[in-house]
Amino acid sequence: MPLVNVIIPVYNRPDQLKRAVKSVITQTFSDFDIWIINDGSTDNTGDAIQKIIKENPDKSIYCIKTSNRGVSAARNTGIANSDGKYIALLDSDDEWLPEKLRTQIDYLQKNPETELVHTGEIWIRNGIRVNPPLKYRKYGGDVFIQSLPLCMIGPSTAVFTRSLFNSTGAFREDFPVCEDYDFWLRATSVYKTALIDKPLTIKYGGHADQLSVKYKAMDYWRVLSMYSVLENYNLDAEKETALKREIIKKSIILLKGYKKHGNQEKYKEIDSILKKIRGI
Repeated sequence: MPLVNVIIPVYNRPDQLKRAVKSVITQTFSDFDIWIINDGSTDNTGDAIQKIIKENPDKSIYCIKTSNRGVSAARNTGIANSDGKYIALLDSDDEWLPEKLRTQIDYLQKNPETELVHTGEIWIRNGIRVNPPLKYRKYGGDVFIQSLPLCMIGPSTAVFTRSLFNSTGAFREDFPVCEDYDFWLRATSVYKTALIDKPLTIKYGGHADQLSVKYKAMDYWRVLSMYSVLENYNLDAEKETALKREIIKKSIILLKGYKKHGNQEKYKEIDSILKKIRGI
């Protein structure tokens, strides 16, 4: 049984996938297997996967072909079919620096009380390296409150225990976007997070098939996530207050947009949540 399962969902990204897998294969740490979840690709991604497997006979690389159900279902499928102690996520358009896995696994094994560790990132936007905005600053420790405004933990930066996944629950398959935000919010409401403050993950962005490009009002999904956490988790007073404050802040902005564009359905949904938070 490998110590680490690397989970890579992919949809119509043959070239980026080759780069991502190569960055795993060239890790200085080797006790892993790779699970590629082909999420219903309609191009030659399937052929690219078979070529990757054929060219690396000494590596444990598995492929599961599914219908196009989204990144959450793909990750959940890979995790359900694997059985290692640690889970490492890698988006098909990102890559790792060679020391990433070894650095994180060394930390987890030296600090067995830690269930989740993430790393710093190098951001590449449209082929150009850029500095991440300050609002995406990363933290370690009890990071629940810092995780409320935006997704602070990049999926490709994270390694976590299978016990954390089993306790937190699967990625929400009803979320087409912000599924990572929701997962980390649930996890950090219970677990502390370690940060390796080194840029060991390369995050690519700006391309048209990126979910954050496709979906504009992402705060809608964040509000739904926060409200679900509020309803289902026992938070301490500080966390609950911060959570309610963030729901109110994001809801007010969303409602202005929905009113302007005449989106009555979403307006009523978010307005109902806002009124419950305010006790109206």
